[in-house]
Amino acid sequence: MSLQSLNPRQREAVEYLAGPVLVLAGAGSGKTRVITYKIAELIRRHGLEARHIAAVTFTNKAAREMKARITGLLNAEAAKGLRISTFHTLGLNIIRRELTTLGYRKGFSIYDDQDSMAVLTELGRGEKEERIRQFRNQISRWKSACIDHKEAQRLAEDPLHSHAAELYEAYDRHLQACNAVDFDDLIFLPVRLFRDHDKVLQRWRSNIRYLLVDEYQDTNSTQYELVRQLVGDRGCLTVVGDDDQSIYAWRGAQPENLEQLAKDFTSLKLIKLEQNYRSMGCILKAANQLIANNPHVFEKALWSELGFGEPLQVIRAANEEREAEKVVNRLMHHKFTQRTQFKDYAILYRGNHQSRLFERALREYNIPYYLSGGTSFFAYTEIKDIMGYLRVLANPDDDNAMLRIINTPRREIGPGTVEKLVAFSHEKNCSLYTACHDADLDEKLSSRALRKVREFADWLARMSYQTESEPPLRVVKQLLTEINYQQWLEDTCTDEKAAERRMNNVLELVEWLDRLAKRPSMSDATLGDLVARLTLLDILDRDDEQEGDHVHLMTLHAAKGLEFPHVYMVGMEEDILPHRVSIEEGNIEEERRLAYVGITRAQRTLTFSYAARRKRFGEMIECEPSRFLDELPDDVIEREGQNEDPEAAHAEAEATLTSLRSLLQKN
Repeated sequence: MSLQSLNPRQREAVEYLAGPVLVLAGAGSGKTRVITYKIAELIRRHGLEARHIAAVTFTNKAAREMKARITGLLNAEAAKGLRISTFHTLGLNIIRRELTTLGYRKGFSIYDDQDSMAVLTELGRGEKEERIRQFRNQISRWKSACIDHKEAQRLAEDPLHSHAAELYEAYDRHLQACNAVDFDDLIFLPVRLFRDHDKVLQRWRSNIRYLLVDEYQDTNSTQYELVRQLVGDRGCLTVVGDDDQSIYAWRGAQPENLEQLAKDFTSLKLIKLEQNYRSMGCILKAANQLIANNPHVFEKALWSELGFGEPLQVIRAANEEREAEKVVNRLMHHKFTQRTQFKDYAILYRGNHQSRLFERALREYNIPYYLSGGTSFFAYTEIKDIMGYLRVLANPDDDNAMLRIINTPRREIGPGTVEKLVAFSHEKNCSLYTACHDADLDEKLSSRALRKVREFADWLARMSYQTESEPPLRVVKQLLTEINYQQWLEDTCTDEKAAERRMNNVLELVEWLDRLAKRPSMSDATLGDLVARLTLLDILDRDDEQEGDHVHLMTLHAAKGLEFPHVYMVGMEEDILPHRVSIEEGNIEEERRLAYVGITRAQRTLTFSYAARRKRFGEMIECEPSRFLDELPDDVIEREGQNEDPEAAHAEAEATLTSLRSLLQKN
């Protein structure tokens, strides 16, 4: 291992051991390299045993990357006992070691969010699900802020918070009685343990003699306190962070913890990493000018030796559908003219709901993609329901689809009846649909259950017959009417907006089928042909492997820590980025940091897009371009589509896509 490969600031951060150090590491500046090289330096040059070193970060992926890099710097023997983990894994290890002191038994459970919701629903009997969710989030915020239920009760400012504090106490009692902890407890319990048991704290300080912390700007109060407790007065601490990339305030992160370090560790040394190894100069100029609009405790400016690069593009589209078409058109053109791969491209957006139109555009032109951090269109319950119906109409012997729809919406065919029907079909070695019509079924079911099953089977037979003589779309619309799916959603969803959102998804599926049916190649398609096409897309979409040649779709939050040669930041509009709620609550600075994170994901090219009009709550409204676009330097920006003729632009896009498809076929 040689430090010669490090730049001067990186090397200074690695070699500094005179006290605590804050490495202010800009995007793409090699922070992981600094952490791993410092660990190796502590072991090889300064003789500190690996078992006395701990490095913590926030994701398993980041921890795995650190471990992989350390493997390349140290042999297995030298690295033996080294702790590289997430904060929560470190907390879990502490709890496991100190079970008796904490009052827990072996084999304790860790409750996830659904478990916690179930407990609070039982404890808050009679409360609506939305209110229970609010209580769950409030309890999580209290634990993240290092506040126990007694302090929460003392701080309660109104009856709602007082009730939440009472539930907090009951909730913790329930967890203890069940020998369980929740996700927040994995940090909160060790902090309380160390506060109340100094001997235990001293033992852990002796165990962990040097601590390194990655992504320090993302720490909440409880995580900060855990770090402060473990380090004590020794100052054997290196933290790496970037206040400009703090985008998790909504889950308790406090970028001010970087500033607090200087107060708690008066000998803290600040080292800035400003050389960027990822992005072209024009991208960094845009990022620097944007983030300069935020107040800073620590000033920094990223720079690069990679060259200035191509101007950043800003695309204006007439509406959200045209935006998706334009972005996919631009992506395809760039891909085939530059001979790149699909995996070189990322489409980034503020919220998961924005992925839908881009998914549709990519699918329609057979472009492979990977949807990260969100739910794919075909994974939604309502889409699975309707696809189940269409699959059964196209193929009545599809038992999996049959099981999904037989009592959705409810038609008084209960689990017991379904169980008997399944057993009977196995006995007869036939499909469930065929079993419904078998005369011997009379002996297996009650007269009422038999009548309900036969009514359903007869209805399926009638609908299936209609698919042979009527246009597929007419049958689909009739299907939705006859099962009264919209009423089912209204009856089962928690609120009207959720029901409306899910029904809109169903209607979008119908529109998708309509577009497929209108394609020249599908002019004679039956419902079975259309369903087969969509089912194939569904199967391909189940591949969760991020490896492979596909375009990446993800939220800006999910993109943090990643990089791509070519990035498209879409939906650059007021009320989207910055988000409407953030505007109302005055959280523009975090939204600007989110935009900064998106910009600094790009290595070679960066394109922004926005829609002039967008449909919201069923109405088409005028959109205002994001204020962040106005904060970018004019000399690195090229704008297009300011006076777009929608019909001409659409025709041009179709012509371009046709030529690209021809090029692809020739290749």
